[in-house]
Amino acid sequence: MATVSLKHIQKIYPNTEADKPKKKKKKADEPVEEKSYKLKVTDEGVIAVDDFNLDIKDKEFIVLVGPSGCGKSTTLRMVAGLEEITRGELYIDDRLVNDVAPKDRDIAMVFQNYALYPHMTVRENMEFPLKLRKFPKNEIDARVNDAAEILGIMQYLDRKPKALSGGQRQRVAIGRAIVREPKVLLMDEPLSNLDAKLRNQMRAEIIKLRQRINTTFIYVTHDQTEAMTLGDRIVIMKDGEVQQIGTPQEVFNAPVNTFVAGFIGMPRMNMFGGELLKENGKYSLDIMGAKIGISEEKQKRLAEKNVEPQPVTVGARPEHITLDHLENGMMEGIVEVSEMMGSSVHLHLNAYGRDCIIIVPTLDLEENAAFDHGSTVKFTLAPNAVHLFDPVTGKNLEY
Repeated sequence: MATVSLKHIQKIYPNTEADKPKKKKKKADEPVEEKSYKLKVTDEGVIAVDDFNLDIKDKEFIVLVGPSGCGKSTTLRMVAGLEEITRGELYIDDRLVNDVAPKDRDIAMVFQNYALYPHMTVRENMEFPLKLRKFPKNEIDARVNDAAEILGIMQYLDRKPKALSGGQRQRVAIGRAIVREPKVLLMDEPLSNLDAKLRNQMRAEIIKLRQRINTTFIYVTHDQTEAMTLGDRIVIMKDGEVQQIGTPQEVFNAPVNTFVAGFIGMPRMNMFGGELLKENGKYSLDIMGAKIGISEEKQKRLAEKNVEPQPVTVGARPEHITLDHLENGMMEGIVEVSEMMGSSVHLHLNAYGRDCIIIVPTLDLEENAAFDHGSTVKFTLAPNAVHLFDPVTGKNLEY
């Protein structure tokens, strides 16, 4: 039950690369190994997190998501007090906690690898943080029993962790965190060690859990499905920087750049090269000779920003592309793979030299419809769901 504010948070690690001994020169015929640094490197060191700003409301569920190495776990560890903050200010309930020890921040953390004590029973693991704080025996029992009931692990209280499955161990780890009734519950990729079926089950358990306990959640994952299903708001990170903050629907419907557009959504958004045209005050698209319309809402946003005709990257999600048998104004592609998914068919096409995926609901297909390898299909993009990006900066031209 707390608000959390991160203001201009920065984390810089010393650059140890410069201290490493130089390697011997390669021979002329040996290939040159190229290194590319995605994180910024300054005289101070490597910037792992740069100018992170976020205000988290009381009882809100915030998800930090992004590819490996983007700085999300480092940000979580700074909130926990396990990493020092190089610059910026961190507030929990309007209290500056930059220099406050982790044990005094009233937070709890669930780790990826469970971090249970193997020599203790489930009950003893859950009791341990309360015993450290010298809670009375009757209150310890009540809290442990309540948490075990919420998580469905009452029958495992006398077992050791080695006798439990991965999903059961993760429930115990979560139970050990919530018995403390922390102001903020931090979760660092808690489901990544579970198989797909267990992950789905545990996602549902976490959704139920947040409805039953009065705690602010900060959750880290690289899985965009977890982010979309769990978060009230999502923070999308790349190379130590925040790319976009918004509700799952906002980041799905209005990605601010091509990175967010490609990262959020499964399968990922299709990208085409095209031209933004303007005639008599109306915008349209030309993609390899195919003329695509733009909805009135998007017309208005482009006009308000006074966007000029220019080359663009056109984004369209697989579910926003429809097959069409008309001959005029259609795009086309060659079928490379056809995947039957039950309720839909996923068509993988080669369209204008780019990979393209279309999701076709089976209800929309004619009986015995087949998409043979090498066959040509025609399709069109939904005018209200195309996204226009600057091909150089990657920014969405509407926002």
